[in-house]
Amino acid sequence: MDKVVASAADAVADVPDGASLAVGGFGLSGVPGALIQALHEARVTGLDVVSNNCGAMEAGLAVLLAAGRISRVTGSYIGGNKEFARQYLGGEIELELIPQGTLAERLRAGGCGIPAFYTPAGVGTQVADGGLPWRYDGQGGVAVASPAKEVREFDGAAYVLERGITTDFALVRAARGDRHGNLVFNKSARNFNPLAAMAGRITIAEVEELVEPGAIDPDQVHLPGIFVQRVVALSPEQAADKKIENVTVTSGEVRA
Repeated sequence: MDKVVASAADAVADVPDGASLAVGGFGLSGVPGALIQALHEARVTGLDVVSNNCGAMEAGLAVLLAAGRISRVTGSYIGGNKEFARQYLGGEIELELIPQGTLAERLRAGGCGIPAFYTPAGVGTQVADGGLPWRYDGQGGVAVASPAKEVREFDGAAYVLERGITTDFALVRAARGDRHGNLVFNKSARNFNPLAAMAGRITIAEVEELVEPGAIDPDQVHLPGIFVQRVVALSPEQAADKKIENVTVTSGEVRA
């Protein structure tokens, strides 16, 4: 039952080239940076990544992206990641953009053993009809486009069929975790991390605080240890390394 491994390097040592990864985090919140860095140092390449976004500010998944280690991304947001946009438009990387709520539900469904589900999100658009550019040819043309999806009517409304997502591995970050893999996430870091963890066949969690079994109240567990196979305890320096994507401050007098 003790799932703790000695280091992030040991935890990702068996991730092969071409593996599929579900990676937690939202923006730069709750991103498993130590595990991503360990993958970078291991020189794993050809990765098929499922994540809300692909890093920012040269942090998170942007580390692997900049090194050319990612071949495909399934996500919902490019944002201000100029390198991500450059690689996508230049035909260097394949990108399946899907609605954010659909991404969350596809991960959850995969983790629950649900092969597919119907949703109204995307009906009447290229999400359902097909034709979204997945890969460009580097000359401004589309090399690979999304296929059309099944659409059915329920109670007079149209719904599109979406497939559940499972991956070879999942990388997540938690605020607290015990040796059995039970995890607690802090605030917005809870957004995609539990869903990514559920979708991975082998889930690796880096935790800011490692505690003994029983130290976490069962009512406070956000993700049961049944979904987690490996736990890595972060150093105090690693736990404190939390970048802020956009700093907003108020200057001058604040009036009600």
